[in-house]
Amino acid sequence: MKHLSTEELHAGLDEIRRAPKDEGVLELIVRRPRKGEREVVPEAQLDVHDGLVGDSWKDRGSSRSADGRAHPDMQINVMSSRVIALVSQDKARWALAGDQLFIDLDLSAGNMPPGTQLAIGSAVIEVTREPHTGCGQFVERFGLDAQKFVNSPVGRELQLRGINARVVRAGVIRVGDVARKMPASRAVST
Repeated sequence: MKHLSTEELHAGLDEIRRAPKDEGVLELIVRRPRKGEREVVPEAQLDVHDGLVGDSWKDRGSSRSADGRAHPDMQINVMSSRVIALVSQDKARWALAGDQLFIDLDLSAGNMPPGTQLAIGSAVIEVTREPHTGCGQFVERFGLDAQKFVNSPVGRELQLRGINARVVRAGVIRVGDVARKMPASRAVST
């Protein structure tokens, strides 16, 4: 598949900016049972300790944690469905991004700052401070221009590569669920 050029990617910014601000649809759930493997599932369990049940997050470890273990603030990777639709050009390729949840929602730093909570199904996740950036595999799958696009100044402002989150209330999520920003007055205590 041909990767999009910088110009083609920037032409998609208006559509990305039109994403809903307060609630959007969960369009895809992806588990990563082992390195390099992806399972697209219609529903999943989110757990406070294990993240997305059946995903290998907890076993992977992280260079960003002091002890090398899984980083607690990187349990869940969320990407805008509008961004992945643009860079992948085919929904069958969305799972290649390596994220677990794809939501039609404005994930920009102004709309989803750290501490923002999203209710999805019966679960609640909270946006963390850990940045989510494109890696070498993202380049292989979607092209160097795509990585530069998501990591550009506008890409970082809009958090085009996505956001990291952690589970603050366990529950079941399903494709088609509405993801709603929770008002601070109703936020789950952590």
